[in-house]
Amino acid sequence: MRKLLSTGWTKAAVFAALAGPAAWMAWQGYRDELGANPIEAITKGTGIWTLRVLLISLAITPARKMLGLPELIRFRRMAGLFAFFYGTLHLFTYLWLDKFFEWPEIWEDVVKRRFITAGMMAFALMVPLAATSTAGWIRRLGGRRWQALHRLVYISAAAGVVHYLWLVKAGVMRPGSYAAGLGALMAWRGWEWLRGRRA
Repeated sequence: MRKLLSTGWTKAAVFAALAGPAAWMAWQGYRDELGANPIEAITKGTGIWTLRVLLISLAITPARKMLGLPELIRFRRMAGLFAFFYGTLHLFTYLWLDKFFEWPEIWEDVVKRRFITAGMMAFALMVPLAATSTAGWIRRLGGRRWQALHRLVYISAAAGVVHYLWLVKAGVMRPGSYAAGLGALMAWRGWEWLRGRRA
């Protein structure tokens, strides 16, 4: 398994899997199979995949430690950047296809509609994480400062979950499952921190 995870083919397969949802939505759009409201379908699809991939990126560190597979770390940066990619698609679907870049109306939404406020906060926090994801930025910031900055990903994920919870008008089963997943990951992170302090 460890040898397989170290191959370029595995990395290409992970890339294809993460890109698959976007490719599928593009194919559905090309074939006019997005339903009666394609803008809503794209908005929902890109938003859900932003959360999913973001949680996948957060789950990689616990998985590699619990499974004894340090090679999994190769996929964390890729997953994080794909989360940003889907978040960007989600945002621009709203800005362009839904609001046609009507900035006064967009600003009013951000101020008055709390689920949009939370969503904008989630995306804003992802921007510096994506911008500093390269090895060059790790060297510039130093390991400790880079790690401290990238802990913002938990706040971004929490804001994304709140965005989804506040968005739904009936039934919170699906957003609740994402909240539970994020809670478990944060609990694991807290346990690791406490164990390190004791050591």
